[in-house]
Amino acid sequence: MTIAIELGASPAGQPVRLDLEELLSTRLLVQGNSGSGKSHLLRRLLEQSAGHVQQAIIDPEGDFVGLAERFGHVVIDAERTQSEIGRIAARIRRHRASVVFNLEGLDAEAQMRSAAAFLNGLFDIERDYWFPMLVVVDEAQLFAPAGAAEISEEARRASLMAMTNLMCRGRKRGLAGVIATQRLAKLAKNVAAEASNFLMGRTFLDIDMARAADLLGMEKRQAESFRDLNTGSFVALGPALSRRPLPVRIGFVETGTRNGRPALMPLPDMALGDMQDLIFEDDGLAAPASAQRPAGPSAEEVLDQIEHATAPVALEPDAEAAAAMEAEREALIEEIVHQFVADPDAPFRSAATLYPDFTVHCRVRRVGSRMPDLAEFTRRLAIARAGVAGAGGEGRDVEWRRAVEQAASLPEEMQGVFLLIARAGMEGAPSPADEELARAYGSRSPSRGRWLLTYMEERGHLVCENDFRGRRVVRFPALGWKTAPGDPKGASATA
Repeated sequence: MTIAIELGASPAGQPVRLDLEELLSTRLLVQGNSGSGKSHLLRRLLEQSAGHVQQAIIDPEGDFVGLAERFGHVVIDAERTQSEIGRIAARIRRHRASVVFNLEGLDAEAQMRSAAAFLNGLFDIERDYWFPMLVVVDEAQLFAPAGAAEISEEARRASLMAMTNLMCRGRKRGLAGVIATQRLAKLAKNVAAEASNFLMGRTFLDIDMARAADLLGMEKRQAESFRDLNTGSFVALGPALSRRPLPVRIGFVETGTRNGRPALMPLPDMALGDMQDLIFEDDGLAAPASAQRPAGPSAEEVLDQIEHATAPVALEPDAEAAAAMEAEREALIEEIVHQFVADPDAPFRSAATLYPDFTVHCRVRRVGSRMPDLAEFTRRLAIARAGVAGAGGEGRDVEWRRAVEQAASLPEEMQGVFLLIARAGMEGAPSPADEELARAYGSRSPSRGRWLLTYMEERGHLVCENDFRGRRVVRFPALGWKTAPGDPKGASATA
């Protein structure tokens, strides 16, 4: 059964239809300068074919996210790691989901890397899942540039290879490429040459008009006619459209874009003084002063307190009183440990060198004879340095207790670092920077923070990945948590 969708009408008012099954075998190229109506054309094509074929749209500007509400497309944010994008693309093909791959907000190089990972994920799926699929790439010249651009050669090559696979080898895998570009001259020729169907819109540069006329089999003297096309008007040619160049006016669409044509609007009617007040008004958001803990007593003061301290009277408490005393003892120990963390120099001293001072403080504060040993002090200090409240995650839910149990299998000095990252994963916060990890460990060297992550990853506690902006994402397979992307070289949050 042939499925024909209506794109619009010819100048004579006759409907112009596109043979969808033929398109799946022959691919489509859309060209037109900015404002010519390319996005409107793509939206019409997607809306009319949504009920007949699976769709994937690579959307660099977030223009097509509106398809989700009306046609059920899944919007995928591209700010993910390469492996995540590959896994998502494989699931898309297995489950035949229509998606919008939203690249909005990424810089040019990150967009190219993300799009390459996504296309490769669609392309590399097992043969059992080679279902028919329209793959629409808007602003294709960004992903298949004709020449070198101001991005790394590695990113350009990866993106160009993925686009070439889509247009040259994608048909056997059920992938039908639909690419749109503002400038034919900026689009790689080996990518454009694989299309057999064309919709050429308004263009003004001689080199683009000449190439468009050549693709449509028109004479050079006819090339200037592309300057006279109105917005939303195109010339169609190809086995899925027409055997001869055919003008077409694209029909209406049901969904809208967030980036419509600019419209004039009146300026605000406001006195000069009021406008100045709005522009130069202080927003009142002063930088918060860093909270400073009071410095702990010096060694001389501590020894003086010991000499004049009076021994407490031994009592025989009941069970309730004993519990209260134990809670008070625990609070004192926590307070002493946090005093060491607050000391500007203490975070960069080992637990072994701090332990004698810790025992002195415990005696001064009358913690009692059951003071934590060096191993327990090391664990508490590591957790406090990591900024995780409580010695063992008290008050946390069952999942957090699982994180604490997993941390217990690491060396004492690393447990706090693991819990610092785990807390970010549980809360979906950005991955801590190398400097922050090193500080939590008791080091000034960011490379120590990277080494800690490598150590934990090699032992299966976590998995580190980088997104296309170079930001780190840490996953915890055993806990099902994942941090938000964080800059490994960013300033320490605790500095």
